[in-house]
Amino acid sequence: MIKKFEIKSHDGPGRIGKIDEKLTPKIFYRSDLKIAPNEGSAYNIDREIAEFNVNETLRLAEENVDDADIAVIQGSKYIDLRIECMKSLEEIGYNGFIIANGDALLTNPKELVELVVSLKKEAQKTSYFIFSFAELSFMPILTYMGIDGFLADSTNYYSHLNVLQTPTKSYDLNTYPIYENVSQKQLEKMNIENMEFVIKEIHAHMKNNSLRNLVEERSGTTPQNISTLKILDRTQMDYLLEYTQLF
Repeated sequence: MIKKFEIKSHDGPGRIGKIDEKLTPKIFYRSDLKIAPNEGSAYNIDREIAEFNVNETLRLAEENVDDADIAVIQGSKYIDLRIECMKSLEEIGYNGFIIANGDALLTNPKELVELVVSLKKEAQKTSYFIFSFAELSFMPILTYMGIDGFLADSTNYYSHLNVLQTPTKSYDLNTYPIYENVSQKQLEKMNIENMEFVIKEIHAHMKNNSLRNLVEERSGTTPQNISTLKILDRTQMDYLLEYTQLF
């Protein structure tokens, strides 16, 4: 069953919405989602393979539309294929989307900005987007660009690497023994608690129309953060200003 998504307010392109009476942006747990089967692929592959995977994803999504509420946008590094995939999924009946290859996109700021903004411009207003993989310090700028939620999977992934995720930095506990003798399950719990804090932080700033302030504060935490913000400002100013309040 397709879930209704209501937009409550904007802070720039970022938006506070509601799904199942819960506010977005939010954390999505894979166990709570009914994700349509899809044909995944690496990010940097030949176009012919990407086209095949998109076609297979659309076929599987259509076959399972009565049992699924989330579809995956495939297309690898080809933005036109991503847009084609999303629009076809909307025609099938989906309005909730996971953007595949999130980990690869975070290391390619220019392509990340172009892809997210292109999808947002082409999507129906009632479609919502879930980012598949994100460090906590990157969540504010993804929200600012228009992402509506984040999969919790990354907290488990980092815990297996013995990495503590905080709102501003990732700590390899083998190098920075902030916590010693912490189990993988304990570390995963700390990571998810920190992720929940960042979501609350984002909501508080959006309610005060200060999400941009949070984005700029976080921009210095990693090279990818500052590069993404610079590229976003340089190439997508009209998009950013469309929902920005003028004082």
